[in-house]
Amino acid sequence: MKVLLLAGGWSPEREVSLKGGEQIAAALRERGHEVTFCDPAKDFERLMDMARAHDVAFINLHGAPGEDGLVQAILDRVGCPYQGAGPAGSFLALHKAAARQVFRDAGLLVPPGVFLPRHPGAGWKPDLAYPMFVKANTGGSSLHLSRVADEEELYTALNSLFSMGEEAVVETAITGREVTCGVLGEEALAPILVVSKGKYFDYHNKYAPDGAEEICPAPISAEDTAKVQDCALRAHKALGLKGYSRADFILQDDGTLYILEVNTTPGMTATSLVPREAAVRGMSFADLVERLLELALQGGR
Repeated sequence: MKVLLLAGGWSPEREVSLKGGEQIAAALRERGHEVTFCDPAKDFERLMDMARAHDVAFINLHGAPGEDGLVQAILDRVGCPYQGAGPAGSFLALHKAAARQVFRDAGLLVPPGVFLPRHPGAGWKPDLAYPMFVKANTGGSSLHLSRVADEEELYTALNSLFSMGEEAVVETAITGREVTCGVLGEEALAPILVVSKGKYFDYHNKYAPDGAEEICPAPISAEDTAKVQDCALRAHKALGLKGYSRADFILQDDGTLYILEVNTTPGMTATSLVPREAAVRGMSFADLVERLLELALQGGR
C-alpha cells in the first residue's frame, strides 16, 4: 500500500515524533509498503493533496497538530483512512479538563482538581491539598508539568504556564504506583508498572535512558490487572476512540484506581510502552504497525 507517514510537526514533542517516525517507516518498508514522509511543519499546505495520493495515513504526531484532531479532520475531508482516534476523540483526550469530565461521567475516578483557563490572580487558594501537580491543559509527554509543595511553588508554576499562553489544570498529587495500559482494537493489553527514578514521571524520566524502569507485565495482582484493563477500555470508549490508545493511572495500595489521562497517539518506537505491551502478546514492532494499518482500513475495529 501507499502509506503517508506523518511525523514531526511543530509541537515541543517534535523530536520524539520524528524518532518514532523513523522506526515506523522502517517497519512499513519491511512489510513491503511504499512510504511517503510528511512533516506538517514543512508540508502542511500540501497535506490534502498528499493524502489524496495515498491509500492510508499513519499519524505519529504528538501534541498539536496530531493529537488535537486537526490532521484527522483534514484526512477525513479527503477520505484518507488513518489509524487511531478521529477529530472529536482526539481533542477531548488532549484537553485535560474536558477529558476529566468525560472520565467522571463514565464512572472513573480522577484526582481532585480545578481547571484554570485564565490566571486566577494573586491570593487565589485552591481547595486542594498539597502537594499538587500543575499541568498545561493541552500538553503532552509531561511537558510543563510541575509538582508543587506550597503556595510559592504553585504561583511560580502558574506564572510560567500563563506566560506561555497556556491554560492550566491543578490536581492533588495522588500517592500510589503509576500504571499505564494500552488498548488495541477492542482489547486491553498487558499493563506496565512505571517506576520513576526521579520525584515523578516527568519529561526527562520518560525519555532519558536511565529515567525510569518500565516493568511489563506489571507485577500487580490479577484483580488489579483486570481493573486497570477494564478502566482503560472504559476510558477509550467514553472518549469515542478507535484503533489504539494508552491510559495512565495511579494505583493505590488499597486498589483504588485514579485515571490521569489518555494518549491517542502513544509513542511508537520499538521500546515505547504500547509496542512493549504488544510484544507480550507475541507481536513484533512490525506486526503492531501492520495491525494498526489494518484497523485504519477497517475503521478502527
